[in-house]
Amino acid sequence: MRIIACDADVAEGAAHLATCEPRFAHALSLTGPLPLRRRKDGFEELLGAIVSQQISVAAANGIWRRLQAARLTGPRKVLWASEDDLRSCGLSRQKVRYAKALAEARIDYGALREAPTDEVVATLTEVPGIGVWTAEIYAMFSLGHADVFAPGDLALQEAARLLFDLPDRPKERALRQMAEAWSPWRSVAARVLWAYYHVAKQREGVR
Repeated sequence: MRIIACDADVAEGAAHLATCEPRFAHALSLTGPLPLRRRKDGFEELLGAIVSQQISVAAANGIWRRLQAARLTGPRKVLWASEDDLRSCGLSRQKVRYAKALAEARIDYGALREAPTDEVVATLTEVPGIGVWTAEIYAMFSLGHADVFAPGDLALQEAARLLFDLPDRPKERALRQMAEAWSPWRSVAARVLWAYYHVAKQREGVR
C-alpha cells in the first residue's frame, strides 16, 4: 500500500496522472504544484471532524478552542465529561452523542495506520456520526493513503464536471466509477480536482 508522506510523493502521482489523462495535465498547468495536506491521525482529528459537521469553519474553530480550554479533546476526558460540560463548549446534543460514541469505540489508531483503506472505512463508519466521506478523508490526509477517493464530496463532483466537460455534476456512484481509472493515485487525483476547483471557483473545496 503506497503512502503519501512528502511533497515528492504528491509530485510523482501528479506526473503519472498528467501522463495518463491530458485533462489532468491541463488542470496542473493552471494549479501549479499540489499541497501535501497531511494531518495528524487519531482521536482528536476525528473529534474535530465531528465538531465541524454542518457548521461554518469559524463556528467549528470557536467550539474547538472552547473544548481545548476545557481540556475536553481526549477520549478519556470526553468519556467522563457530562453532557452539560460538552454542550457548554458549543456542541449540540447530537454531537455530544457522537463524541461520546467515538470515545467509547476505543479505536486502535496505531493498527489503522497499517490497515487497507476498506478496513479503515469499515472501522470508522461503525461509529455514529462518522460517515464514508469522513472516513475516506481520514484515510487520505491523516493516514496518507495514495489510492483513496471521496466521491461524495461536492467540490470534487463539481470540479470533475468542469474539468471533464460533463453535462451534469456526477453523482457519488458515477464519480467513484470514474475515479477507478486514476488508480493507483486516486488521492492525488482528488488533490488535483480540489486545486482546480479553487482556480475555477475562487474558493477552497476542502478545509
